[in-house]
Amino acid sequence: MAIRLVAVDLDDTLLCDDFTISERTFAAVRAARKQGVKITLATGRMPCSARPYAQQLALEVPMINYHGAMIQNALTGDIFFRRVIPVNLAEEMVRFLQEKQFYVQVYLRDRVLAQELNQYSAIYEQIANVQVEQRDLLQLLESEAEGVEKMLVVSAEQDLADLKAILAQRYGKMIHLAKSKPIFLELTEITVNKGVALAKLANFYGIAREEVMAVGDSYNDIEMIEYAGLGVAMGNARTEVQSKADVITGTNQEDGVAQALERYVLK
Repeated sequence: MAIRLVAVDLDDTLLCDDFTISERTFAAVRAARKQGVKITLATGRMPCSARPYAQQLALEVPMINYHGAMIQNALTGDIFFRRVIPVNLAEEMVRFLQEKQFYVQVYLRDRVLAQELNQYSAIYEQIANVQVEQRDLLQLLESEAEGVEKMLVVSAEQDLADLKAILAQRYGKMIHLAKSKPIFLELTEITVNKGVALAKLANFYGIAREEVMAVGDSYNDIEMIEYAGLGVAMGNARTEVQSKADVITGTNQEDGVAQALERYVLK
């Protein structure tokens, strides 16, 4: 079957190391869209952080944000889908993480907030090109009726490995845990992941699973790579991610997304 829908991760996938989109990738995306292929971004980033890239590429298909906790049209701002971590659970986890002295950020619609600003918030601001707000998180959550789209814990890779095991045992039936970068542990509501979100988009457009291609590099991309009829891992992806893919393309510095589009999508 021909590919009719393509989902592409942002960081270390679509984007080069300097957070730009290469000319070759721009050309391949334009050619695919001209051919009638629907292309979406599937990222852990918040909408305001991903929106400039979707606008650069003139993508009309709703983008997947917060690993699937929100699906939003980047051009109109219309929300196609939203799923939050319930506020009581978010409060409990913030208390637990603060007691363990972990740095944590919470995401509320198009805002990212932290108890304190430090080297971790500075790293995140540089990557996502957004400003982290300093707020008392528990006080904030007390006034939030619904909940938050995502929580992010930033720490050393080994510390996060240990924490992930603890959180999985404690909250594994309520929270989905995924690594997006070695020092980023992402927490969303249990039913949320990029694969589920991609399936929702495919169903909305009447596109069969076999007609979907997904491209990613990190652990949080595994579900959509497994869902897609053609799952593509980047050449710079972790070995565990590559093992789940149908094919492996070039690295993000080698225009790996463009290579995949040229080989499997463009006529």
